[in-house]
Amino acid sequence: MTAQGRSVRIRVLVAEQAALRGARVGVVDVCTAAVASLPVGGAGVSAMSRTAASHPLCSTDDISGRLEELQLTFGEGPCVDAFTHGTAVLTPDLRAGELQGRWPVFVDAALEAGALAVFALPLQMGAISPGVLDLYSRVPGRLNAEELADALVFADVATLVLLDTQIDETGASIGGMLPDGRLEDLGAYRAEIDQATGMLTVQLGVGIEEAFVRLRAHAYARGHRLAEVAADVVARRLSFSPNAPPNAPPDEGEGDA
Repeated sequence: MTAQGRSVRIRVLVAEQAALRGARVGVVDVCTAAVASLPVGGAGVSAMSRTAASHPLCSTDDISGRLEELQLTFGEGPCVDAFTHGTAVLTPDLRAGELQGRWPVFVDAALEAGALAVFALPLQMGAISPGVLDLYSRVPGRLNAEELADALVFADVATLVLLDTQIDETGASIGGMLPDGRLEDLGAYRAEIDQATGMLTVQLGVGIEEAFVRLRAHAYARGHRLAEVAADVVARRLSFSPNAPPNAPPDEGEGDA
């Protein structure tokens, strides 16, 4: 299967889950679709940041919810390593001896919770990493090449959803399908968010992770889409004040340029 065909198929699966809920696509739909499509028992997504508190966003069952909480509480585990290093951490058997030294607290707690395998996939768009998708299994085992390829696409879709890309019932994003049947290129969308985040690092004198947190916080507080706020920053219609505390209300921290 081509990469484009795989992406379209998985987006449709995610959109179908949202349609069953009668709601706009969310990360919970990515998790639910992943569990239905892959040989895993559950899935969860945690929002993570190097400059703000990380927290679980969703989980498909009690075990996956417990795994998210354990890793963020203990500060160790596949999820934490995947976020820190920006690479997938595939753990086919948590009982492997070397893992006791790597995650001494998490391993025992995860086994007690009922997980024997965990696959953590970082959510990434350029330099921005908003979180991690975790998949777990009650039995030891690896994902084969096709399953891993699907899992990585689920992570890509979760990234787009967290970055507020709209995905409709056909699985299309942004403007939908182009006349020749291809999905619209997300490059411009991604580039604008990256550019806006980079501009905020200069305005605020902070790192890229904190700049992205501030960008999303402004969008959330105002009820705007992230892409709209990024476009305003790039067009210099909106600037952020370096003197306001990170948790200040938007009117105190930002203003029109």
